[in-house]
This record gives sequence, C-alpha cells and structure tokens, in this order.
Amino acid sequence: MASTKEWFESVAEAQRRAKKRLPKSVYMALVAGSEQGITLEDNVRAFGEIGFRPHIADLPQQREQATSVLGQAIAFPVVISPTGVQAVSPEGEVAVARAAAAAGTAMGLSSFASKPVEDVVAANPATFFQTYWVGGRDRILQRAERARAAGVTALIVTLDWTFATRRDWGSPPIPERLDLKAMLRFAPEGILRPRYLLDWARHGALPDLTTPNLAGPGEDAPTFFGAYGEWMQTPLPTWEDIAWLREQWGGPFAIKGIMHPDDARRAVDAGATAISVSNHGGNNLDGTPASIRALPAVVEAVGGQVEILVDGGVRRGSDVVKALALGARAVLIGRAYLWGMAANGEKGVANVLQILRSGIDEALLGLGRSSVHDLCPEDLIVPPDFTRLPQK
Repeated sequence: MASTKEWFESVAEAQRRAKKRLPKSVYMALVAGSEQGITLEDNVRAFGEIGFRPHIADLPQQREQATSVLGQAIAFPVVISPTGVQAVSPEGEVAVARAAAAAGTAMGLSSFASKPVEDVVAANPATFFQTYWVGGRDRILQRAERARAAGVTALIVTLDWTFATRRDWGSPPIPERLDLKAMLRFAPEGILRPRYLLDWARHGALPDLTTPNLAGPGEDAPTFFGAYGEWMQTPLPTWEDIAWLREQWGGPFAIKGIMHPDDARRAVDAGATAISVSNHGGNNLDGTPASIRALPAVVEAVGGQVEILVDGGVRRGSDVVKALALGARAVLIGRAYLWGMAANGEKGVANVLQILRSGIDEALLGLGRSSVHDLCPEDLIVPPDFTRLPQK
C-alpha cells in the first residue's frame, strides 16, 4: 500500500519522516557512525551486493516465518536490538516493547535504557536484558539478578566497544542532564520541531537522560555520562569473566559483538547459548567490514553449536532473508525501529515490523521456500570476494 499520513511503506520513508520530526541533535545521534562511517555505510551496502536465485512456478501457497531465539518462540525472525537512552519518543522502550509484543516478537532492552526493566517486561514478557561489562562482577551480577526478578527471559552481554567517540562529521552535543542551561542551548532546535516538543509536553516530562537499570539498591539512577564514566573505569572483561557470568546467570545467554571466528569459538567455550554477529551498528572500530560479511565465517566456525544472530544494516525483509540463507537464526534491528518510533510513536514501530514481515514473505515466495527454515546459501548469488574476512 502507498504511504499515507499514518502509514509509511518502507524503512527509508520512516527515516525521512524521523529526520523531519526530530531535533537535529537527536536525529544525528541516531545516524551516527564512528570516525569516517566506513563500517556504518558498509553495513547497508553489503546487503545490496547479494543477489537472489528466484523461481517462478510451483511456488508455496503458504509461507511460515515462526522460529525461536534464546528459548523464546517468535512469530517471525526479527528481534528488537537493545539501544541506549531513547529520547526519540516519551514512552521510549515501553512503547517499543508493546509494539514488539503485538507483533509476536522479543524485545532486547539495553542496560542504558531510559525505562526500568520492570516496566518493559510488563509490556512484553519476552524481554532479553542486555548488559555491558560495567562496574565489576558484583555490580554486574546485581543488575542481572534484578532483571531475572523482573521476569527477563535471557541475558545478552555486549562486548564490542572501544570507547572511541570521534566522529569526522561532528558529534551532536548531548547534555549531562536537561537543566535550564541545556534547555536554553537546545531551544532553537526545539522551536524548529514543534511536534516533538508537543509530544513531550503532553507526556508532562522532558527527555530522560538517566539510566535507571544501572542504579543499585537505594541509588538514584545515574546519568548516561555518569554510567559511561563508570564503564570506562571498569577493567576490561576476560573470557573467564564471561564464563563466570554465564554460570551465574544459568539461563539463555547471548554474547553480542562477534566479528571473528576465533571469538565465536571462544564464546561457545564460555557456554553461550547464542552469539550475535555485530559491529555495533558501525559505532565501534571503523573499518570493520559489515556484519553480514562476517556471518559466513562465523557460521562455518560454530554453526550448529549455538544460535547465530546478526545485526547491522537491516532495512528490508529481503535483508532478513539473505541473513537467514547465510546461516543466521534471526536478525536484530536498531535504527529501523527508532526511525519508526520517531515517525509515528508505537504505531511507527509496529509499522516497521510489519514492513519487514511482509518483505520476508515476499522474498520467500519469490525463492519458492515455504519456511524460513528452508533457506540456504543456494538461494543467493554471493560475490567471490564478499566476506573479506579470514575463513579459519
């Protein structure tokens, strides 16, 4: 169907609407990539290098998309990726969780989220809690136990972050908190985006730049930069630390940020239930190839031993199908749903999920596959030099 005021027909249209509605600094924070943005651009471009081998007759009348991730049954192979403080819309992660639940899929919640884990689980019981290695073993375990008590079904540990903040295009200014000084500074941007301000005014609050899921018992929620400072001062984790956390957690456990087959094997050795092939959406080490390029080597290294997820650059259902044909169980999306939320709140998130689900169905039909589980590399045309990564 063609785009209308309440419906957009592509993720690209959601992005265009987000750019029109969000203050410049908020929008730029969403599209940011580290340094030159080489990895950021390659995440999207790489999907375009893969072609399909379609069929035209004896096609399946019905196509099945249901699968499972980290012990959670989902209606189609797209999961909400955890993203940090969401100043895109007043209801933030709670609205995203509701949209995901209505679509029948799982919600990844960042430890740097703007909404408490308890509220998000109430909106979507299929919630995975994501943590970085912030504050040492005791603090990390304390947060994991809080998430468990809230009803979280799986733990995700994200390990790909080098603390690089350089942006050749210029990082948007992000205040420590929205006090009077900050409001005066950002007033010109807000005046140019009255709909954004009106939404927050109706909500009766300003964008919350604190991280409630990183607060210990009896502590106030730290600001984003306060939590980031603690993270920077925390000794970097070892594989022994990761294996310890896996044992303490005891349930479904994913390691996010894998780009090298060696790390994939170490993750298996540490007891991971799943791994996510990811370059942090182009926000980590610039010059790293697209996640989808790394996927085949990781599948070759550990396929069949753990569930393999992938994120980075997914903009359409056909991208999802390409990832699954190369061996992924499901994909995670980040910017796509944030643009949807910026464009039309919770309905916009639901819109993005429906776009992807419809696109998956269309690609399955064209390939003559009756199920996402039937997809395989033979459905694709992959250039010989596509992976650009070591195979062993």
